[in-house]
Amino acid sequence: MKYLSGNEIRNLWLEFFKGKGHLVEPGASLIPNDDPTLLWMNAGVAALKKYFDGSVIPKNPRIVNVQKCIRTNDIEHVGKTARHHTFFEMLGNFSIGDYFRDQALEWAYEWLTSEKWLGLPKEKLYITVYSADRETAEKWVALGIDPSHIVATVDQNFWEIGEGPSGPCTEVFFDRGEKYGDFSIEAIRDDIENDRFVEIWNIVLSQFNAKAGMKREEYPELPSKNIDTGSGLERVAMVVQEVETNYETDLFYPIIKKIEAISGIDYHGQMAFKVIADHIRTVSFAISDGAILSNEGRGYVLRRLLRRAVRYGRKLGIEKPFMAKLVDIVEKIMVDFYPNIRTQKDLIKRIVSR
Repeated sequence: MKYLSGNEIRNLWLEFFKGKGHLVEPGASLIPNDDPTLLWMNAGVAALKKYFDGSVIPKNPRIVNVQKCIRTNDIEHVGKTARHHTFFEMLGNFSIGDYFRDQALEWAYEWLTSEKWLGLPKEKLYITVYSADRETAEKWVALGIDPSHIVATVDQNFWEIGEGPSGPCTEVFFDRGEKYGDFSIEAIRDDIENDRFVEIWNIVLSQFNAKAGMKREEYPELPSKNIDTGSGLERVAMVVQEVETNYETDLFYPIIKKIEAISGIDYHGQMAFKVIADHIRTVSFAISDGAILSNEGRGYVLRRLLRRAVRYGRKLGIEKPFMAKLVDIVEKIMVDFYPNIRTQKDLIKRIVSR
């Protein structure tokens, strides 16, 4: 595999799908606009809801984006696993009533395996499919995936949220080898937490109209089918950079090194370093998008993350304020793709220093 920096992955992703006729949709603010159902932007598709619900007609039915996301439901897992974060970036490609299964999977396989793009060995790829979705399984095999690497599940691979658009999804996992645990393909089938098989992409095939009182196999097909995909940048970086966890990628490791310098303690994979590195990214980007500290809602989330980071800093023997020193490192890592992080740097520093 070839080494790719986080920034190279972002730019290659956009270049790949632009070459397939997609319009680049700029990433939205972390603070949702006119969507009271969301505290934070939490997925690539969340920024495009207006297109999927038909309230706005897109200029181009093919869309690609890189979306900043915050999810705090996994906060207790941060630092304990190789890949959980409160702030992450989602690479997404979407079709609003345009291409569907065959084209989506062909492009997915090309992006994953072509030496021009990620160049992942196909032997390391494992695929999940919905048990009743034979077409998707057959398409992956036709593209070159080993049939023994196809995992059919009943409940994990069908997307629906009440009535309305729904459909099967297919996930791509990368096998990092026995070094990361003596797990078999059953770990994927049974959704067992492990660091060997890493999910790097989820492709949702929105083709049915879910109806109350109907069984899935009875759902009518949508007149206009959609594609909605999401690939975690940090996980892809971990795979192509061949590091132990997301925290050793170039998206995090400079922050880790700065924490080492401040604390005088070596990293050695300690959870405290990971928590601090994760939380300073989250807080920095939330503030850069206009979030403020408060005692409720988004502001409370930021206070909680800051307090948690400071608490873990004390576990490393850091008693003096230190979070502002990390903002410079976040800026250096991310500014090429997110220039606003530099524009708002002084504000971020003032707030995290309170």
